[in-house]
Amino acid sequence: MTDHIGISFSTGEIMGSSIRETLRTIGDMKDYYRDEGARRNLDPEKVVYRVQAFMPVAEGEQGGLFFGTTFVEPGVVGDEYFMTKGHFHGNRNRSEYYLTVQGAGALILMDENRRTVFEPMRPGSVHYIPFNTAHRVANTGDSVLAFLACWPSDAGHDYGTIASQGFGARLRKIKGVATLVEEP
Repeated sequence: MTDHIGISFSTGEIMGSSIRETLRTIGDMKDYYRDEGARRNLDPEKVVYRVQAFMPVAEGEQGGLFFGTTFVEPGVVGDEYFMTKGHFHGNRNRSEYYLTVQGAGALILMDENRRTVFEPMRPGSVHYIPFNTAHRVANTGDSVLAFLACWPSDAGHDYGTIASQGFGARLRKIKGVATLVEEP
């Protein structure tokens, strides 16, 4: 049997004794933003995002599902919105769902040919992330962006490819508008 959990559908907060929480700070985001100097000038302890995860089976076990909520804080580094690190799934043929609970943002998707697009996120929007697709989320609003996620327990996370190669485009705040700008 698994632990009983609860969720607030107004905030996305998950409650239960077996919830894992991970924080990512400005200090953790070295080399993810275009303007590294602007990142270094911010408080390295400032939280960019946090993730709550309910993982009732072992990571890597086939046939299970994980459930979580990600909370991305509002803010910018240079002209880029606060964002998650982004990843491919380690098992590339796994998909995922996101459901936006609160705030405004963008789901940034990149296929294996580096073609990059984004989908606006708003409360109630549901997003399907296809297999073989890297994904990250940026907060384009003025309040916390919260979204629920459900993914296979054997999906895994490949952060290394994004850390070394980035995405094919960056979501930048240009004249107050979220604009996808291709990277060379």
